Amino acid sequence: MQVKKRAVLGQISDMDLRLLRVFRSVVECGGMAAAELELNIATSTISRHIKDLETRLGLTLCRRGRGGFALTPEGERIHAETLRLLAATDGFRASVDDIHQRMGGELHLAVFDKTASNPEAHIAQAVALFRAQAPEVALNLHVGSLNLIERGVMDGQFQLGIIPEHRRSDSLAYDELFGETMLLYCGAAHPLFEAGATDLTWERLRTHDFAGLGYHSPNMEIAHRERLRRDATGFDQESVATLILSGRFLGFLPDHYAEAFVRAGQMRPVQPRLFRYACRFSGITRRSPAPSRVTQLLRDCLVLAHINHPAPEPCPIQV
Repeated sequence: MQVKKRAVLGQISDMDLRLLRVFRSVVECGGMAAAELELNIATSTISRHIKDLETRLGLTLCRRGRGGFALTPEGERIHAETLRLLAATDGFRASVDDIHQRMGGELHLAVFDKTASNPEAHIAQAVALFRAQAPEVALNLHVGSLNLIERGVMDGQFQLGIIPEHRRSDSLAYDELFGETMLLYCGAAHPLFEAGATDLTWERLRTHDFAGLGYHSPNMEIAHRERLRRDATGFDQESVATLILSGRFLGFLPDHYAEAFVRAGQMRPVQPRLFRYACRFSGITRRSPAPSRVTQLLRDCLVLAHINHPAPEPCPIQV
């Protein structure tokens, strides 16, 4: 007769949740030494906690040594499940606070990169409104790629995200907030910088090396639509800017972010009346389960902040 194996973990205790939170921080920080400041405990204690978690799970979660910190395949799976479990735990705590009509606990907001310099974005004003009404809520602000934010909101890792719209998901609710203008730029060492490039067409643009974002986004959509040849890939706006500054690639950047480089003479827009596109940014939340009172409050504050601060008049285009 085959003997049924008993589960290694058994019931999950408060100590297990604490160890999982330490594990999450170590992974997010990229190692135990790097997590020391984040967790405010000694590296030796962090190492002991990770060892205790490995013993509890019966798995080796990470390799640490001269080669640096790295997750094992089992560690990668446990990390993904840890994020889901801790998000569910935080959601449960928020629901209990909701029942007691309390504004407490933690709230995780994730935003797309380089929104702070956008004059149409009023996220800071929304945070101020939220903080005035919910001073006991610990607000955690994350910056990530479009796909990471969408996935994090769907998984419950983030309660609310702010992303450029590209395609809508039935499982998410959207609140349109603000816009952004994307222009095509070249670096000071690029042949088009001095030439002025007044006679370029989309067809002629295809002969130049192009740097684009490496995930589904409005940036990728316009590159596919206009059949631009992507010879280099970035995974955030700063990496695309670095590729443009090399003088070897053309690429799209938010005009508000590129403005400092333009003023410094490091890049310039290429035929901005033609090579441009607009993005609309929306706040996203899960449709089910319904947002907690805390999440709904921040959602309302974001909408209110952008209603009270209409988009500014467009600046004259620099040629």
